[in-house]
Order: sequence, then structure tokens, then C-alpha cells
Amino acid sequence: MWLPRNLPASDAEDLDWLVFEQSGVLTSAQATQHLGRSGLRRRIDRRQWRRICTGIVSTSNGPLTTEQTLWVAVLLAGPTALLGGLTAAREGGLRFAGGAGPIQVLVDGDRQYPELRRRLPLDMPAMMVRRTTVMPEEHRQVGRPMRTSMARSLVDAAGWARSDDEAQAIIAAGCQQRRVVPAEILAALRWLPRVRRRRLIAAAAADADGGATALSEIDFVRLCRRHRLPPPDLQQRRKDRAGRVRYLDAYWHRWRLHVEIDGAHHMDVREWAADMRRQNDVWIAGDRILRFPAYLIRVRPAEIVDQLSAALRAAGWPG
Repeated sequence: MWLPRNLPASDAEDLDWLVFEQSGVLTSAQATQHLGRSGLRRRIDRRQWRRICTGIVSTSNGPLTTEQTLWVAVLLAGPTALLGGLTAAREGGLRFAGGAGPIQVLVDGDRQYPELRRRLPLDMPAMMVRRTTVMPEEHRQVGRPMRTSMARSLVDAAGWARSDDEAQAIIAAGCQQRRVVPAEILAALRWLPRVRRRRLIAAAAADADGGATALSEIDFVRLCRRHRLPPPDLQQRRKDRAGRVRYLDAYWHRWRLHVEIDGAHHMDVREWAADMRRQNDVWIAGDRILRFPAYLIRVRPAEIVDQLSAALRAAGWPG
């Protein structure tokens, strides 16, 4: 059986377990409860431990690890605090570009925490604290530290995002990476009638439920609707000549037209080569292929509509 490194022995003292569970970060109150004021002061004076900021101590003298910075943020925010938003989603495995950003923490909105006014240590990133009055048990995720569930994390992150595009990208990323299914996003929304961008989040989840699992594909589907073009089927499975399963971004079965939307990942040489092989397989099968860079959907949508209409008409669409 695998056991975590540095796991205390079964007969270890309560303090040893607390230090292990909180990655070596304690509140002064927790430390005093186990050591007394003089015991805590003695460990700090001997530089066995160090004071991180008012009310928070570390059981080591080295720089804070990523996990320790999360514990500092949660312990500073108070007893009901959870990691939230993008911070919680990333802890749950979400991959999302855009920099680390501040540590996002969610606290009970009915209480006031004077600890939040304390000055953070210099070796910590910024901290963003949000309050909520809605926290059902299903929105809590067990972790170290505790965090909100993936669906709740994505909804909050989209509501707190800097732009509508970023909000849509967050929802799309969660669905694309299979961290959550659209129904879970919609279920979390039902608990949060006042969340910012509620309609946008619901629309992004609905688009993802229809197969649009990247922001560029969501924009593409909306472009087709806006210009009354027939809607495509998204993320269609197809086996190549080697028997491997490939996914087509957008495909019209009736007219055998395939549209590939090239995002930033297509700049990678290996992705580019794989896309060319997939494209050749589709051409060999007799389909038409159009390729568009993702940014063109927003910058020059009319150009895409003209080419797409021409390809559909050439394939027999009456218009």
C-alpha cells in the first residue's frame, strides 16, 4: 500500500498530524493550543519555526511552497474559507493559460474576518477573497486545503473573469478537458441565481453540451446561427486508415464538408504534422475541407461566412 511521504506514525501526537495535514502551516492559535505561548515563542526564537505574518507560523524556515501559500491564504481567511474560482479549479486538475493570478478564496458572507486585513508576506502571491451566502454541501470538495467542487469553481471563475471571452474559455476548458460535464455546470448555476454572467455561462455550457468543447468552436457555431447557415455536427469521431480515432471540429454529413478551426496549439510542430495527416485522410475519403485560424472568427467573420457559404453551395446546399 502506498503511503504519503513524511506521514506521521500512528501513535504520533496530534500536533504532528496537524502539521502534516496543513503542510507545515499553522495559525498561532493552533500552535499555542498544543505548545503554549512560551513553547511557540521558544521555537520561533530558536529559528526552528518562523512567523509568516500576524497569526500564521510555518514549521520550517525555507521559502513557502505552492501548497503552503494556499494554506496561508485559507487560514488567513477564517474557519469557513475554501479555495475557490480558478485556484480551486487548477487544484482539481484544470489546465488554463493566462498566468497564475491571485489566490482565490471563498468565505462565508455572513461573517466578518479581521484576519483578511493582515499584510501578506512578500514571498506570497496576491490574494483575492470573495464572499458567498450560498455554499451547499455538494459544492464542497475534500482537499488539502478544502476547495469548492469543480463545477462551482468554474462557475465562480467565469463570473469573476476579466472579460466575457475569458469566462467562455474557462467553461469550455473545463468541458473540453473532461473535468466536468455541462449538466454539472447548469446544476451549480441553479444554486447561484445572482452570479455574474449567468446567462453567458449557461449558454457556454449549452454549447459545450452540443459538442463545442473549445471557445473557438463555440464562436463558430454562433456565427453559423447568426447567418442562418446549417448547423454542423461537432467533434465527430472518425477512424483514420491506421484505425486511430480522430475528431473533426465541425462536419456537415449531408454535404461532406469538414471545417477545421486552428487554435494556438496548431503552432506546435507535432500538432501541425498530426493535423496534416488527419486532413489528408479526410481528403482521400472525398470530403471538402476548409481551415480557419481561431482568431479570424472574431476579427473577420464575414470572410469565413463567404467561404463557408460558397463551399456549402458547391456541395449542393440550396441556400
